[in-house]
Amino acid sequence: MYQYDEVDRRIVKERVAQFRDQTRRFLSGELGPDEFRILRLQNGLYIQRHAPMFRIAVPYGLLSSQQLRKMADIATRYDKGYGHFTTRHNLQLNWPKLEDVPQMLEELADVDMHAIQTSGNCIRNTSSDPLAGVAATEVADPRPWAEIYRQWSTFHPEFAYLPRKFKTAFSGGPDDAANVRIHDMGFQLVKNEAGEIGFRVWVGGGLGRTPILAVVVKEYLPWQHLLSYSEAILRVYNRFGRRDNPYKARIKILVKALGVEVFAKQVEEEWAHFKDGPATLTEAEVARVAAHFTEPAYQALPTKDAQYDIALRDDKAFAKWAAHNVHAHKVPGYAAVTLSLKAEGLAPGDATSEQMIFAADLADRFGFGELRVTQAQNLVLPDVKLADLYLLWTQAGGAGLTTPTVGLLTDITCCPGGDFCDLANARSIPVANSIQERFANLDDVEDVGSLKLNISGCMNACGHHHVGHIGILGVDKNDQEFYQITLGGAWGMEASLGKVIGPSVRASDVAGVVARVVGVYRSRRQAGERFIDTYRRIGVEEFKARAYEGVNTVAREIDHD
Repeated sequence: MYQYDEVDRRIVKERVAQFRDQTRRFLSGELGPDEFRILRLQNGLYIQRHAPMFRIAVPYGLLSSQQLRKMADIATRYDKGYGHFTTRHNLQLNWPKLEDVPQMLEELADVDMHAIQTSGNCIRNTSSDPLAGVAATEVADPRPWAEIYRQWSTFHPEFAYLPRKFKTAFSGGPDDAANVRIHDMGFQLVKNEAGEIGFRVWVGGGLGRTPILAVVVKEYLPWQHLLSYSEAILRVYNRFGRRDNPYKARIKILVKALGVEVFAKQVEEEWAHFKDGPATLTEAEVARVAAHFTEPAYQALPTKDAQYDIALRDDKAFAKWAAHNVHAHKVPGYAAVTLSLKAEGLAPGDATSEQMIFAADLADRFGFGELRVTQAQNLVLPDVKLADLYLLWTQAGGAGLTTPTVGLLTDITCCPGGDFCDLANARSIPVANSIQERFANLDDVEDVGSLKLNISGCMNACGHHHVGHIGILGVDKNDQEFYQITLGGAWGMEASLGKVIGPSVRASDVAGVVARVVGVYRSRRQAGERFIDTYRRIGVEEFKARAYEGVNTVAREIDHD
C-alpha cells in the first residue's frame, strides 16, 4: 500500500497543528460557531444528536493492520470502544469530546491517517473496488490511480469551496465493484482497441434528495490526462453549479439541466486551455506511485488445496461461510475473505475495538498485513491461502466476524440513523435488527439468494437505499417514524434506482413487508433468476399488492426535488 513520504507527513502534521489552534480559539470564544463550522467539517468533525461525530478517512478503502489497531486504540481511549464503517470508506466515531479531536488527529498522523476532506463542500475521500489488485476480472489495479487522484485533490486550493460535496470512485473492471454510477465523478478502467489503458469517465451521479445515475461523458480518456480532465470537469462545475439552493447544488443537477452533450462540450472547451500542461501525467510519476502497489510475496501454490476441500465436504457450517464470504483470487492457491460486520442484533457496519484489533491480527497472521473496507460496510482480508481458510474461520468466529451472509438479504447496508445522526428522520438500526431477526434461518436466506437490502434514516441516503434491490427510507409523519419501501434498485453496471411502491409503514411492519415481498419472488422466480431479475420481468404490481396485506399504512408524499 502507499507509504507517506516526508512531504505527505509534513502536510498532515501542519493541518493537525492548524486545527488544534482553531479548536482552541473556538473553545475560548475567539471563533464563532459559523466560523468554526467550515473549519471543523473539512477536518471530519460534525455536531450530531448526542455528541460530536468524528469521521476518519480510509482512502480507497485500504488499511494496514497498524492503522486498524490505531483506530481501535483511539476508539477505546477517546470514544466508547467501537466505530462505524460507512459506505464511503470512512470510520465514524460517535462520542468523542471536541477538545480531544486535535489530539486524536495527531495520533492518527503517526500512522499516516487523517480526517482531511471527509466532509465539507470539497473533493471528498476517494472510493474504489474492495478487491482491487486481486480480482481476476479487473482490467488493471485502480489503486495507483486513486492514490494519484488523492494526492492531487488533497488541499487543492481551487476546489476547496465547491457548490457542494464532490465524491469520486475508481473502478478496476467491467463489473464496477466501486459503483461509479452513484458518484459525482467516476473513472472505470478500460482498454482501447490498441490495448492501451485509459478510463471511461462517468459524471453526474448521486443519491440523496434527487437520485440520479451518472452518465458517460467520455468513452475513452488516455491515462495521461486523468488529472487535467478531472480539473476541467471540476472547473465547469465550480463555475456553473448552483450556489443559491443546496438541494440543487450537486453536479448531477448541472449535468441534468444542461444535458450530457452540452456539459461534455463545455468540459472539452475548458480542457483545451491546459490539456497538455503541467497536470499531464508522465510514465515516471505513475511508476513512482504504482511501485507502492506491487504484488506481495505470493508463494507458488497449487490451484486446489486438499485440506480445504475436505473441510468443505465435512463441515457444513464452514462450507456455508466459504460459499458467501470467500472470493476468487487472481493468484492460484489464494482467496479473498470478507470479515462480516453484520452479526444479528448489532448495528450493521459497527466494529468494537476488540474486533478491530482481532481483524488486524488476522491480517498479519493470514495475509500481508493489509485489509480493505467495503462499501457494504464489511472488512476484507485480500490475500489468504486456501490452506489457511479453515483455521481463519475457526478463529474469526470467536470474534463474531464470520456471519455467513455476504451478498444475501441479511448482509444489510445501513446508516446510523436517528440513534445518532441529527439529520435523520427515523432510526435505521432497529429496523435492520428486526429484519435480521425475521430472517434468522440461514437456509431460508440462502434459498432467497443474491438480494441487497439497504436502509437510510433520511433522504441524504447514506445507506444507499435507492440502489438496494429492496430499499427502506425513514420518514417522519407528525413527529412519528415511518418507513418508505422501494424496489428495483441495483448496483454496478446494472445500476438502477428503486421505485417507491406505496405509502409508508410503521417500524413494526417493515420486516413483514420485506417478508411478503421476498415471498412473491420465491413463488414467481424462474430457474436461475435473482430477485432483481424476477422483479424486472414481472414488474412491481404483484409485489405491491402482497406487500401491504394487513398493514395500516400512512400515506405521505415525499419531496423528490
